[in-house]
Amino acid sequence: MKRIFLVLSAVLIFGSCSEYQKVLKDEEVAPKYKMAEELYKAGKYKKALRLFEQIVPQYRGKPQAERVMYYYADTYYNLEDYYLSGYQFERFAKSYPTSEKREEAFYKGAKSYYYLSPRFSLDQTDTEKAIGKLQEYINTYPESENLKEANALVAELRTKREKKAFEIAKQYHHREDYKVAIESFDNFLVDYPGSTFREKALYYRFESQYLLAVGSYEVLVEERLNLALDYYKDYIRYYNNGELSAQAKELLADINNRLEQYN
Repeated sequence: MKRIFLVLSAVLIFGSCSEYQKVLKDEEVAPKYKMAEELYKAGKYKKALRLFEQIVPQYRGKPQAERVMYYYADTYYNLEDYYLSGYQFERFAKSYPTSEKREEAFYKGAKSYYYLSPRFSLDQTDTEKAIGKLQEYINTYPESENLKEANALVAELRTKREKKAFEIAKQYHHREDYKVAIESFDNFLVDYPGSTFREKALYYRFESQYLLAVGSYEVLVEERLNLALDYYKDYIRYYNNGELSAQAKELLADINNRLEQYN
């Protein structure tokens, strides 16, 4: 029985493969469309894609084009080819503005760009694009059932973008390039006033100014210590009991001791 089962399975697989190859080489469009849809619905996306690639140009301008184009874009999406799924879903949404599948296509297109967003340490061009696409979806479909998830994705991407900017400024601090670090933290605080990295940005700007002051020529020390004192006040105004407040207060004590010499 086991041998019979294996033989039958082999026959079915071989028959299925040979039928697929036959349809793939067939010049008729209808059999390709029928098999492509069957394979798509069965989750056999790689095989379906080869057929869709052949028939998509043939269906442009025809009544079936909307259905074919959606399947085509969604096949790329399921294969995790997000560059092409993003492009094809955008194309679908523009080509069929009244389609009942438009919102779904719009959202999957935006999510395609979300999946393309790299880790924070790399260039964030795709992250910026994903934020824009998701925000456009949110604005277009404010009552969508996907709204909560879309907002969460945007928040995640914004945090990634903020982390990139914060880490760049922090690297200047660690390299002891304090002037550039202070300027970078200033820009960060202006660009991302509500960031989760705000406390650390305020603290490291203060610490950078303190370290710049104590390492300066004598003639510059007092002025730079006073500016560090101003940065301390900015930090402590919002984070008197913050994560880094104890360290900030230790530096403050040293600043006050040094300034007493000038008084």
